[in-house]
Amino acid sequence: MANVYLFGMIVYSTIHRLAGDYPEADGYGEIEETFRVPGGETGNSALALAHWGHRVTVEGPHLGSATRAGVLSFLNSRGIDCSLLKYRRAFQGLEDTVLVGGQTRTVFGRFGGFFRGPRLWARPTPRAVAKADIVGLDPFFAKESEQVATLAAKHGKPLVTIDCPPGGRIHRAASVTIVSGEYRRNHHPGAPARTLIRRYADSGPGLIVFTQGSGPILFCRGSGPVLSERPVATRILSTLGAGDTFRAGVMQGMLLRHSDREIVRFAAATSAAVCSRFPFALDPPGIAEIQALRRRTK
Repeated sequence: MANVYLFGMIVYSTIHRLAGDYPEADGYGEIEETFRVPGGETGNSALALAHWGHRVTVEGPHLGSATRAGVLSFLNSRGIDCSLLKYRRAFQGLEDTVLVGGQTRTVFGRFGGFFRGPRLWARPTPRAVAKADIVGLDPFFAKESEQVATLAAKHGKPLVTIDCPPGGRIHRAASVTIVSGEYRRNHHPGAPARTLIRRYADSGPGLIVFTQGSGPILFCRGSGPVLSERPVATRILSTLGAGDTFRAGVMQGMLLRHSDREIVRFAAATSAAVCSRFPFALDPPGIAEIQALRRRTK
């Protein structure tokens, strides 16, 4: 059991699963079931890591009048330490609505306005980073995210981050940087994946992992070769949370001191197990299920 500190996005999500695929414009979609659960990159990582027995502490966006009770009751009941989450009475809180149809998930939120307004997220708590065995970081929170990277480096803590530019403070401090296909399409359109991953590897000391949905996972470190691993095939009920929990799988592999390839394989199996259930938050996969999926694809 490890002490895990996660700094990043926690939202309160309303998730609708559609009876079929997401409809075209002016079409109609039938809602089959609806759930209200916490999510976000850090929220989903926390749920997986706590389910695997780790002591997880989260910090990030302030809770608001519409999110405080639901987020705290759900996460606290699963053993996640929420004592560092702040409450703003005049703030509604971060919420989103997610439509899951077929093998897609479409998110509707107000994140643009959230980040353009006054700071509604915490400054990192140095003592929480200092006592952690591993740190997970979302890079979205301006200088506060960079402060987490600085604290992790100061205290010699392994840091796992996602979707940040190559060569920045966060990437340079990271033990692992995971870059999604969505981020690459939005920030590096047209860049060949193998050229871009080499740019990341040349500008940071850690393991670089490129995910791309059902496509091959690329990974490399330093001047070493660019390697690939197949995603784990499984019945897909929903892809919601798959990318977030890939990061949790990477952190688990690091805590177990796995090789780079074994880290990627475990993370890929974690994502596959998450895709086979809905909603993930109510039924996180256990280690035994993930290991069975990993062995099946060797």
